[in-house]
Amino acid sequence: MKAKPQSATKKKSASAKPAAKPVATKAPPKVRVMIVDDHPLFRAGLRRVLEMEPDLVVEAEVPDGQQAVEKARKIKPQVILMDVSLPNLNGLQATRELTGSGDASAIIILTAYHDDEQMLHALRAGASAYFPKDVNPQELVRAIHAVSSGSYVVNDAVLAKPQVAAWLLNQFDQMAVAGTEGSEFTFQPLSTREMEILKCITRGQSNKEIAQQLGISRQTVKNHMTSILRKLAVNDRTQAAVYALRRGWIRLQDAR
Repeated sequence: MKAKPQSATKKKSASAKPAAKPVATKAPPKVRVMIVDDHPLFRAGLRRVLEMEPDLVVEAEVPDGQQAVEKARKIKPQVILMDVSLPNLNGLQATRELTGSGDASAIIILTAYHDDEQMLHALRAGASAYFPKDVNPQELVRAIHAVSSGSYVVNDAVLAKPQVAAWLLNQFDQMAVAGTEGSEFTFQPLSTREMEILKCITRGQSNKEIAQQLGISRQTVKNHMTSILRKLAVNDRTQAAVYALRRGWIRLQDAR
């Protein structure tokens, strides 16, 4: 039996290619979330739900509306889960302040005070989605991913910004057709001063007492009161107070 020529052995050896190394795939970045709620137990439960998701990370927990604005501007989370009933600034005020200043965070309102009007207020304030606090966890997770990519979630539908604007206009048109009093003004945001006056009203203070406390004239209080009633489409200060309390704009402990 003849041995193979040495040249053939060398040729075969030279033509052999090394095995390709596996290419390492980099995991996509996690969606950064901030939780804003004044109840520690609810925050802890929400954190546990989110931390079960491999592509979500909770970067901060904040118990206060004003702190939420300051913290969001500092750490710039992609998504903020915002309660409505908060100390100092309520959730709608904080949302309006962040979205109005061009903050890039998408805000999901989570509230125990759930109704259709509250949802309209939330979207008008600049929120990207709105859910009651008993929302299914997986539904909330899906919404977080949707709003983190620039979409909006309205009544379980994922919408683009122009679609949300059209939906809001349709809602207001329906209110006008139905003859809702003050429909052209309803859902306009209350100013900071109007919220201060509304909080005083829930405490049962008179116009004179409000004027003294805030250092403004009684006529200015009356002018703000007229604006508040028009924006909330209510008839008197008692109805305005009830409207705010029922939706968590003012906490019960702050109305005492």
